[in-house]
Amino acid sequence: MTHSPQKPALHQAWRDLCFLHWEMPVAAAQALLPEGLAADCFEGKTHIGLVPFAMRGIRPWWCPKLPHFSDFLEMNLRLYCRDQAGRAGVWFISLDCDRAAAVWGARGLWNLNYRHARMDMRSSGNRHHFTCLRRGEKEQARFAWQTDAVPAPAAPGTLEHFLVERYRLFVQGRDGVLRCGEVRHAPYAVAPARLDAWSAAPFGWNGLAAPPGPPVSALASPGVAVEVFALKPVA
Repeated sequence: MTHSPQKPALHQAWRDLCFLHWEMPVAAAQALLPEGLAADCFEGKTHIGLVPFAMRGIRPWWCPKLPHFSDFLEMNLRLYCRDQAGRAGVWFISLDCDRAAAVWGARGLWNLNYRHARMDMRSSGNRHHFTCLRRGEKEQARFAWQTDAVPAPAAPGTLEHFLVERYRLFVQGRDGVLRCGEVRHAPYAVAPARLDAWSAAPFGWNGLAAPPGPPVSALASPGVAVEVFALKPVA
């Protein structure tokens, strides 16, 4: 876990996540990353992740959460990378969200590739159903998953730990400067997810080829409380 003495810029919670991962050629991943970042590999392989989940209680450090603005749904498509200092993190290809104000704020303030979408999430016990249709697209993405095991933190040194325990995001600003933002949270409790439905549509929305088959890893987590810190230029 990353620790920082500074005050977090945002408080939020990430709930009912499903981590879906496919192997990806390292060269193909590298081509999607900006200068200064290198594809991060586990046992010589890199992965692309698709993560649908719910964002809850989002607020700046200086104010309470606000009805309507503090809760929404999100789905991100992401790569795993390291900067030139060897620090591990995440590069977001896209982040779909069903709250227009959040899309506007994240694009304007952090230059993240947020996209407005129509989304729905319904949960019953350990079963979850999630849909997403990005504005301007015709094909809806649908995901359904459930867990049968008790979630627990992933063991260090495993693929599961490599994929989910990421405490830094990288962003390239409009000025071309590469920046990173740290996040702080307890380790995820995860369990294998049994998929009843999954979609490759988000790959096509981003101009990427669909994966050749189902994900090589599917994990579910009830979620974590998170502190997000301000972006700083990568040294």
